[in-house]
Amino acid sequence: MDIMNGSISVPDSVINDALEHRLSKEEYNIKTMTVASHENGKIDIKADTRKLGRIEFSCLIEDMVHNTDDSHLTFKVKERALKDHGLASWFFSRMSLSMVQDLFGKIEVEDIPTTIKGNRVTVDLKPVLENTELATTELRGHRLLDLFRVESATPHEGYITVQTKVDVPDDIKEMALNVLR
Repeated sequence: MDIMNGSISVPDSVINDALEHRLSKEEYNIKTMTVASHENGKIDIKADTRKLGRIEFSCLIEDMVHNTDDSHLTFKVKERALKDHGLASWFFSRMSLSMVQDLFGKIEVEDIPTTIKGNRVTVDLKPVLENTELATTELRGHRLLDLFRVESATPHEGYITVQTKVDVPDDIKEMALNVLR
């Protein structure tokens, strides 16, 4: 982890632990979900849903952004399969995700807004981040969440590298310089 130099490596295990914790409530359509990152830039997502059973996706991250105005992740689904539905899986693998959603209903976690257009999925991360310690902890009136920006994410074997920037307000810089003097 080298956040001061602009990157954080997030292991798949950390992502999967967070997903497990988030999905542990019985109220979600998705019972379990795991992520596996690969060196070729792909991410494999496996989910067990209440409506459709097991679903598998192979995706590419197209965009990951976090700043004071926006926080989202967009990925393009390259391959997909319904593991528990023989013939339906064949149709599922050949239809766009937006068409699948129209036919079978939404497969998202209800309190995480998701937009599907064709095979592009955009996940609004703001609701998730707003409930973290970074969002509720302040330093001289500035939320810690607002001090960091995410500019991109790149999958590697077993982890994802997130490119970051730190936006330190002038009053915080001045305070730090005064301490160092």
